[in-house]
Amino acid sequence: MNLYSFAKGLVATIIKPLYRIEVIGLSNIPKEGAVLICSNHIDNLDPPVVGITSPRPIHFMAKAELFNVPVLGSLLPNINAFPVKRGMSDREALRKALSILKEGKVLGIFPEGTRSKDGKLGKGLSGVGFFALRSDAVVVPCAIIGPYKMFGKIKVVYGEPVEMESLRTGKASAEEATDKIMDSIRTLIEKYS
Repeated sequence: MNLYSFAKGLVATIIKPLYRIEVIGLSNIPKEGAVLICSNHIDNLDPPVVGITSPRPIHFMAKAELFNVPVLGSLLPNINAFPVKRGMSDREALRKALSILKEGKVLGIFPEGTRSKDGKLGKGLSGVGFFALRSDAVVVPCAIIGPYKMFGKIKVVYGEPVEMESLRTGKASAEEATDKIMDSIRTLIEKYS
């Protein structure tokens, strides 16, 4: 058993008793091939919650500062996390993310770039649109519907893939692709809240 599987099982045994997690739409995640999971971001627990509910291992970008934290810094690369420098164009992180998708793996991303302070969906950064356009990945929107209250209920909703082909062939901008993805996440939040 690799460390990712072990960590996933461990995190699940801790989180599941604390929060009643209802997962909807798992069949929307393709069983193989590149997938870009795009989720809203309402809490620090979002990455592990998406990680334990996905049937496939997910690679996440994590803020570079976390890799300087003792123990956590050495653990993160072993559970498929890689660093991104926030507030600037981090070419190394962009290349790493695209290579993950080119290898047919799953990349999880929070397009808002940071947690929402009020729980409302913020504006998405153009990076997610860039990944969607520059890869052949299936783009799956995800809505985490909280709030995270001890023994409360959390819904994790995986929506139908966002149609990207027309944007790819029409040479759409990264911003246009991001807006379309954010609209899909917003629709899920409105439908399942």
